[in-house]
Amino acid sequence: MPARHDTAVPPSKEGGTAPARPPADKVPEADKRRRDRLSRRWQRDLRWSPYAFVSPFFLLFLAFGLFPLLYTAWASLHTVELTAPTDMEWAGLRNYTRIFDDEFFWNAAKNTLTIGIISTVPQLLMAMGLAHILNYKLRASTFYRVAMLAPYATSIAAASLVFVLLFGRDYGMINWALNLVGIDNIDWQNEKWPSQFAVSTIVIWRWTGYNALIYLAAMQAIPQDLYESAALDGASRWRQFIHVTLPSLRPTILFTVVVSTIGATQLFGEPLLFDPNKGASGGPEHEFQTLGLYLYEQGWVNLHLGRASAIAWTMFLILIVIGVINYVISRRLRASS
Repeated sequence: MPARHDTAVPPSKEGGTAPARPPADKVPEADKRRRDRLSRRWQRDLRWSPYAFVSPFFLLFLAFGLFPLLYTAWASLHTVELTAPTDMEWAGLRNYTRIFDDEFFWNAAKNTLTIGIISTVPQLLMAMGLAHILNYKLRASTFYRVAMLAPYATSIAAASLVFVLLFGRDYGMINWALNLVGIDNIDWQNEKWPSQFAVSTIVIWRWTGYNALIYLAAMQAIPQDLYESAALDGASRWRQFIHVTLPSLRPTILFTVVVSTIGATQLFGEPLLFDPNKGASGGPEHEFQTLGLYLYEQGWVNLHLGRASAIAWTMFLILIVIGVINYVISRRLRASS
């Protein structure tokens, strides 16, 4: 059998065999320094690159979140006008004390509360009912879920202008339908309760589908074994909803209530565009002026930047109280479950 020569060491150009690879302990010093440098660079990259990736968020937050918040707190302690924001005169807590003596602030707070109740309660009840229906197997269920988000994706300006036409006093479709059943025209934009109801319908229309999808996601996370056990015990669908679905949705219901309350406290776009005078007064007699509109009126109409800053921080404290209440209630719910 002939011997193989394909594994032999190839001859060098100068004759003889090729030089063997130098041992590891005799690597040139330059290569060793280069490897150490690359290793240190790799370690630094592994350690600091995550901070570099998240740094844009913190930079934007500092510029557009934290700085305006701190500046607003500082401006709330001064008498300052929007026309000269750098000319500040120390006022202490006077801007805050004036708020509690201002009847327009309390009127805006009452309007915010009533509009919040009128819009939040029906909104969440309707969202729960729609989610319960969508939780069953329906044809074209994906289409219905996408349709639920259509009002949420619609511009506030477009939606509000459409509702202004619907609630028009002389030519609106709502008054036309009421005339068919013998009810006279209602001045939806100049009377207190009709105007608040009309503004609430805009909020209900925009946010019902959004909350319905939240409830639907929570319902689909409920184990089917609970429904099967309830069905074996003879529970109807209504009893299954009361004794299985609702107890399982308590954290989600609490979340939507808190988020809707915060949204109602910050309500601004809908009442601003619904005003027939297109101002921040919320109607000729402040019928539906919310806290957001009152803040805008003080800061950008009356140019009292210090007072507007105090109102903003008062609203912020109200939201903190709502958050604390949410935390206490959620802890009790977890403890009871």
